[in-house]
Amino acid sequence: MKLTLHVWRQAGPSQPGKMVKYEAKDIKPDMSFLEMLDVVNEGLTDRGEVPIAFDHDCREGICGMCSLMINGVAHGPMKGTATCQLHMRSFKDGDTIYIEPWRARAFPVIKDLVVDRSALDRIIQAGGFITANTGGARDANEILIPKESADDSMDAAACIACGACVAACPNASASLYTGAKITHLGLLPQGQPERYRRALKMVEQMELEDFGSCTLHGECQEACPKEISIDTITRMNRDFIRASVVGTRP
Repeated sequence: MKLTLHVWRQAGPSQPGKMVKYEAKDIKPDMSFLEMLDVVNEGLTDRGEVPIAFDHDCREGICGMCSLMINGVAHGPMKGTATCQLHMRSFKDGDTIYIEPWRARAFPVIKDLVVDRSALDRIIQAGGFITANTGGARDANEILIPKESADDSMDAAACIACGACVAACPNASASLYTGAKITHLGLLPQGQPERYRRALKMVEQMELEDFGSCTLHGECQEACPKEISIDTITRMNRDFIRASVVGTRP
């Protein structure tokens, strides 16, 4: 395949950026999107040019590092797929592809396609600890948990903190991310002692990080590579309101 790429290039946070055109040649349909970028970077390196900076790590759809806007869509055209799992067979020979970083005030560009997503880490840190006894692990069947609660908790825990929900949201809200992190503990017995304090602190931190407000457009769940439901936002709002009005004790 031969493709035309328009890639956002920006030397640093305080430097101006622009779209730069590249030709991607000899691209195999079975390559991942990141492997395609590797091929382009090899050509740039051979020509003595600066390679394109982009985030990646596990390349297995787990770490959440592969944060790219592809033709205006977070993670590209395939639903429920991270960029590293997106294959070039999703495109046609001769296609033109626009590649940009996440666009959100809370995610400042570091270089090219790499953004600073440490705001998400600070939301997690604001949630603090959970109360758990030290020592040997308890028997798995000792604490009975309804299957529906366990399933919903596991679905929320699938969040890989990639930030696609923020990038896709017209308000750049982090509500789906925060809601998922609050939900996966809030549905389990182990998460109950700090449940309402956790919701209060994490939502307050989310607002401090300059994310936008949620207006339930639903773009976040469409862009999420793990297809996390906006139902988690409802649970987050319920716990936050309860903590704000009644207090943080269970």
